[in-house]
Amino acid sequence: MKHNAKSIRPFIGAKDFETSRNFYNDLGFEEVNLGDNMSVFKTGNMAFYLQKAYVRDWIDNTMIFMEVDDVSRFYNELLELDLPGKYKNVKLTPIRNEDWGRECFLHDPSGILWHFGEFK
Repeated sequence: MKHNAKSIRPFIGAKDFETSRNFYNDLGFEEVNLGDNMSVFKTGNMAFYLQKAYVRDWIDNTMIFMEVDDVSRFYNELLELDLPGKYKNVKLTPIRNEDWGRECFLHDPSGILWHFGEFK
C-alpha cells in the first residue's frame, strides 16, 4: 500500500482544558481554537489535537515522542521556561543518553509524557 500522507495528528486529553491550553502555548506551540472542547496545536509541519476530555487510564498511558535537532539546547530552553514552577504536576527530567541517542522528558499538567529526543 502506498501512503501519500501529509501528517499524523494524535488526539490527547486534558484534565483541565484551560490549564493545558496555556501550558502548550507556553511550550511554544501555535494554537488554533476549534471550539469549546478542542484545539489543534502546531509547530512546523507537526500538530496534535487537545481535547477537553479526561480518561485517567488513557492519559496515564499517553506518550508522545518529538524529535528535536539539538536536545541540549531544547532542554536548556525548557529549563528557562520553568514550566514545573508555573504548572502543578509538571515534571521535567534531565537528558538521558541511550544507545540510539539522547532524550529528556516532560510531563504535562494532565500527566501526558513527552519525550524530546535527538537520534545519533
